[in-house]
Amino acid sequence: MARRSCGCVVFAGLLPSLLWAQEAVGPVASPAAEFYVAAEVERGCAILLDMQEGDGRREWPYEGVYRTDEDGQRRVIPIGYRVGGTAIGALALLAAPGYDAADDPAAAERRAAVRRALEFVLEALALPLMQPSTEDRYDVRGWGHIYALQLLLRLRDLGGVPAGLAEPVDERVTWLVDALQASAIPRLGGWNYAGRQRPSPFMTAPALQALFWAAARGEAVDPAVVEAALDALERGRAAAGSIAYAVPAESRAEVAEAELAFMDLLPGSIGRMVCVEATLWAAGRGSQQRLGAAVDAFFEHWQALEARRKRSGTHVRPYGVAPYYFVFAHYHVAQAIELLDDPAVRDARRSALRELLANVREPDGGYNDRVFPRSRAYGTAMIMMALRMSELPRPERYGPGAK
Repeated sequence: MARRSCGCVVFAGLLPSLLWAQEAVGPVASPAAEFYVAAEVERGCAILLDMQEGDGRREWPYEGVYRTDEDGQRRVIPIGYRVGGTAIGALALLAAPGYDAADDPAAAERRAAVRRALEFVLEALALPLMQPSTEDRYDVRGWGHIYALQLLLRLRDLGGVPAGLAEPVDERVTWLVDALQASAIPRLGGWNYAGRQRPSPFMTAPALQALFWAAARGEAVDPAVVEAALDALERGRAAAGSIAYAVPAESRAEVAEAELAFMDLLPGSIGRMVCVEATLWAAGRGSQQRLGAAVDAFFEHWQALEARRKRSGTHVRPYGVAPYYFVFAHYHVAQAIELLDDPAVRDARRSALRELLANVREPDGGYNDRVFPRSRAYGTAMIMMALRMSELPRPERYGPGAK
């Protein structure tokens, strides 16, 4: 696909610290910025439609280094990644404007792609390897549960469940809530795809946001599961605000930055920080101060993420940043920005984020933080939603103060 002008100036080599310092300039939204977002999202839709694959072109599988032996095949992309990646691709098409336009052939193509993806997700959730598990091993099916639940809830909220699929969607929403709750880590709370010894904030915060959403729609969410997971997120925060890679049994509230292991240092924690603080805000346990500090830290230490984008390996020094944190962090900082109270700061931060993304966009307009070409679908979908975040619903509130 030809690269088109998107109406924004790209400052090559612009340092994140300079972008961060621009918060005092006041509102910076402009028609050019809006055109930039519209052009990026339009290109993203085309990329996703082109990349839908598999039997019947129903999937956008996420691809990483992890492989499993499934269905007699060795070293294949696990079904949890296939379900999660497909749900994220469909969520991005739903987030683009004009999805329900009745007289637009492009919108009809998107709706057909979403239906195919939904049919795949619903079928895959019935597979043995997508049933909830409490085995203490590396297991990514929980990622599939999280994003499948988000997709089904979003479709219902939009009134966009395809004809004939309303009943299975309703059934699977309840099933997914139960599956996440059944797979929560006992006593310590939360979730982790890399075993069950310590909760992962990287997984726990998105799981909680999905459960908050389900609870707001009348699903039976166990308060004990939620509170234990929220306790885990708070227990993982160190004195400087960084969030542990894996939460210990004891609180880190008094632990100074200099005393942390290399994977828990603040520069490598920025993606977890914005996700965790947004989730705690939604549960009535956060604050504007901590939320703003997490957003500030993202821009101040962005280079720690960029240094690992599209690199091989996972948790390398100096900060243990894995390449797959990159797109995740940009999606969640976009979400956190929209939760800030000050509209001038929100506008400035949106502008700064768009400039950073313009510098890492691929020549055809896609985004990918991995060395695997297939994961360009996931990267593009997540950035599409990050760019559209101001138009998307905020995380649902949970708890006594929920409205």
